[in-house]
Amino acid sequence: AARRGGGGVRQLRRNLGRVVGPAVAPAVLDELVRDALRSYARYWMETFRLPRMDTADVLARVVTEGVEHLDAAREAGHGVILALPHSGNWDVAGLWLLEHGFSFTTVAERLEPASLFDRFVAYRESLGMEILPLTGNERPVLEVLAERLRTGGCVCLIADRDLSAAGVPVDLFGQPATMPPGPALLAAITGASLLPVTVYYTDDGWGQWIGPPIDLGSGRLRARIGRAVQALADSFAERIAAHPSDWHMLQKIWTADVAPSERRATPHSDDLGSAPGSSAGSAPMTAR
Repeated sequence: AARRGGGGVRQLRRNLGRVVGPAVAPAVLDELVRDALRSYARYWMETFRLPRMDTADVLARVVTEGVEHLDAAREAGHGVILALPHSGNWDVAGLWLLEHGFSFTTVAERLEPASLFDRFVAYRESLGMEILPLTGNERPVLEVLAERLRTGGCVCLIADRDLSAAGVPVDLFGQPATMPPGPALLAAITGASLLPVTVYYTDDGWGQWIGPPIDLGSGRLRARIGRAVQALADSFAERIAAHPSDWHMLQKIWTADVAPSERRATPHSDDLGSAPGSSAGSAPMTAR
């Protein structure tokens, strides 16, 4: 895939080039792109193998930093929002979260054919996750997520790629980009704790970092959301820089890469932020 250099691989190279900076030698960037594609392939392999893997063995090889922030958020009793970038293996992180006593809700875009969507939803539900279809529900997905949070629940949303015209401008690795407002909006309207999370791979397992809660501050809603989304961007940038090969971002996210015609003309329910598998035009159920 790296040698063939398709469109997604070329975009991955541009994205990783922003992470490591222009001073990095082309040969070093080439190696990083190959490592990132290996990491991406590992994610898919594990996704298909996970139902047959030994869950106890998998969980024994998960290394977690910052679990105290998650426990403190639970004790506060106001609900927990975990905001993640496109990195590592979400499903293993979900298994760990369930083992740690957190049932959680996430969102998935409906796919065609419907049988494919149904199988992926059934797979993740078999692991213990609650999956809300992004569209076609009796109630708006934002309303359901807010309800889960107000009753002390946990919501997981992917938050590093904006797919709408309503994204929040941020500085990401020193260049302008946009990110979805959904996680911050939910935190603002429900009082839930908003925690940045990054998952990555280790040599023989999986790692995950849970950061302290994002402070939305006070003032007008738009300003609070803007501050929170920039704080998420800063957190993601720091952790992605620590594990760049595990950031599986093959799409355009920086303003300089996205033509106006490529953005949706009106806000979309995906403004909530993509959850595992909620990105239009992406691989099934992954937004990757």
